Amino acid sequence: MNQAIRQKAIVKPGGIIEIQSPELPPGALAEVIVILETSPVKKTSLTSLIGIASGSFATPQEADEFISRERDNWSY
Repeated sequence: MNQAIRQKAIVKPGGIIEIQSPELPPGALAEVIVILETSPVKKTSLTSLIGIASGSFATPQEADEFISRERDNWSY
């Protein structure tokens, strides 16, 4: 049966991780899996995205002004 040891470690410069445990016998073969903890993702409300993308309008008035300018450029 496999034995598992769970520890937290801080990654040192150069990507080095060091673990120590009296349960680890010298010369034993061990498989190491590293799972990085991530910072919580800051959630952005969808309404905060309104008007910031290219080609979009922050207000209905801006959209109306754009449409008016485009209509003025039409040739009949």
